[in-house]
Amino acid sequence: MSAIAFFGAIESGLLFGLVAFGVFIAFRVLDFPDLTVDGSFPLGAAVAATLIVSGWNPWVATAMAMVAGCMAGALTAWLNVRLQIMNLLASILTMIALYSINLRIMGKPNVALLGDETVLTPWEELDIAFYLISPILLTFVVLAVYFLLVRFMTSETGLAMRATGVNAKMARANGVHTGRLTIMGVALANGLVGLSGALFAQTQGTADVTMGVGTIVVGLAAVIGGEAIMSTRTIARWLFACLIGAILYRLAIAVALNTDALGLQAQDLNLITAVLVTLAIVMPRMKKLKRSGGAA
Repeated sequence: MSAIAFFGAIESGLLFGLVAFGVFIAFRVLDFPDLTVDGSFPLGAAVAATLIVSGWNPWVATAMAMVAGCMAGALTAWLNVRLQIMNLLASILTMIALYSINLRIMGKPNVALLGDETVLTPWEELDIAFYLISPILLTFVVLAVYFLLVRFMTSETGLAMRATGVNAKMARANGVHTGRLTIMGVALANGLVGLSGALFAQTQGTADVTMGVGTIVVGLAAVIGGEAIMSTRTIARWLFACLIGAILYRLAIAVALNTDALGLQAQDLNLITAVLVTLAIVMPRMKKLKRSGGAA
């Protein structure tokens, strides 16, 4: 595998690490199955790309993309909390609606950013290999988000949110506003996904209305895979495991596609994804069976 392919996989892993953080908050912290991710990812890309083409500062456009993602997540949670629509169905409804909204925002199926200023533009003037620019910048962004999330999840509000996901009835009995925290948590999760979409559009030079297809699967693969290979005793380790899972997932795909002996091609990406997710789900069970067999 070439250096360009390797660092390209690292770049994708860091981008989807943000998605993994969002999926972690929804699925693990709040126990809220959320498919809005497949819509909020292209939403972030659409908002950022449209604003950048309109002359906005790329960092401001990226922040607005994150806000848009938060709004999408808040809508999903509001449908569930206030209108009592099942969480999975509420997320599907929002995801479907976002397809049309994304088309409205962009005014067409895709928006190109070639020649426009992005968050990467100042870095391109430095004496750095082009394939290292995105991974370096994304490392700073992802680590900043990681430390902020760790601090938030260990705060009073974060602990209340985690209690909501573990036992909502008990949390309400202790005076926790579970509805508000659910809306806040799902909004935060999709805000991170929107941020990932905005950065993805700028690193790839385009935003497309279909780019979110399968995002939730990648996020789940990162979360489950990270949990299978790392300890999750603390929230810091758990979040770090999600990030490592995302990077290893993209590296595994890159190795599979760049290994001639396997004979895999780009159109086999979904097949590789399905196999990797299956392995990530089965591995923890196999470990448990092995331990129990050894104990017996």
